[in-house]
Amino acid sequence: MTDGEHQDVHSFERTQKQVWLSRLRLTDFRNYTHLTINLDGRPVVLSGENGAGKTNLLEAISLLSPGRGMRGTPFNDLARFDGSGLWAVSARLEGPDGQTNIGTGLELSPEGHHVPRRIVKVDGHPVKGSGQLAELAQIVWLTPALDGLFTGPASERRRFLDRLIVGLDPGFRQLSGQFERAMRQRNKLLDRGSHDHTQFNGLETLMAETGAALAAARLEAVDRLAHAVISKWPQTTIEGAPSPFPWSSLTLEGDLEHDLRLMPSSDAEDHYLRALQDNRERDRAAKRTLIGPHRSDFLAGHGPKNMPAKFCSTGEQKALLVGLILAHAELLKDQHGTAPIILLDEISAHLDQTRRNALFKEILSLSSQAFMTGTDADIFSPFGDGAQFYSLNNAAIVPRD
Repeated sequence: MTDGEHQDVHSFERTQKQVWLSRLRLTDFRNYTHLTINLDGRPVVLSGENGAGKTNLLEAISLLSPGRGMRGTPFNDLARFDGSGLWAVSARLEGPDGQTNIGTGLELSPEGHHVPRRIVKVDGHPVKGSGQLAELAQIVWLTPALDGLFTGPASERRRFLDRLIVGLDPGFRQLSGQFERAMRQRNKLLDRGSHDHTQFNGLETLMAETGAALAAARLEAVDRLAHAVISKWPQTTIEGAPSPFPWSSLTLEGDLEHDLRLMPSSDAEDHYLRALQDNRERDRAAKRTLIGPHRSDFLAGHGPKNMPAKFCSTGEQKALLVGLILAHAELLKDQHGTAPIILLDEISAHLDQTRRNALFKEILSLSSQAFMTGTDADIFSPFGDGAQFYSLNNAAIVPRD
């Protein structure tokens, strides 16, 4: 590494509108018995050997947002091996409106049947579900599991897109849940070979209504993301050099989405309803619903090369993903007034030195508290004192100069 590469990529400046974790506590979570870490708002670098607990720590933070975290692991499987079977993650959140204590974990049900259940608390008071956490802080992540996003199944890309949308549209999770519940009930009728037209009509009407709204929300989000990506990552920089992260072309493919582009939403909804009714026999044979927004695909392409992302190199795909995540972070910052907390697990993989440094600059310019992991702390040296450095070893964390 040259002398210039050791220089700070940018100076960190915490703003009054930043949202950040000032304290994080883990109890009996994964490989951690007890851990407390105090933070000052700067990006955080976590280095250590494989198995030291770096990803586990990021996963704990991700559980302070709606849903099941960045790994999607069943809650019962998050408890420390040979522990009590219960676990807890809590944090002190700093924001424009002051401090908020948030936490989640497993506790035994009050009925005394020793059945663990997940709880979420805000300032010590239980809240219903984890949706309220999205009102306090936005948390986004990029993990090695997403490196195969563009070559994997469409379901993974839909899940990735929907997670991005939740931060932009708080009502999206509820809408998606309504559609999924109606579809599951319809699938049960199909699996039983039912011919109850009254039940089918009611469920299909609900599916058409929520499905059309779901597809419309996705289309709007993809348009916003596509515009943000192109604006943030032009083909060249102001200096005339190639942009470190290529802009990506983004599209959403599906029959319902196609109709929404060509006709009023009410007509698209009616068309989907008729399609559900007309396809009952085929769906009954398959024992599941074969048409709808649950079959749509989120596609990306390498803009400058005019090439589908699935045909790009691994490094180019990673650069497209990073560019998309950063553009999404900018959208969140514009919408909420504060940048999201960003979790980047093993982020240096497949990124060359130029793109790593560009990523570090973007994190600092966002004023985001990003948590980054890697086996080699020297890769993150361009941060200088713009980040907090910690070493992890056997679930113990130590500040690092």
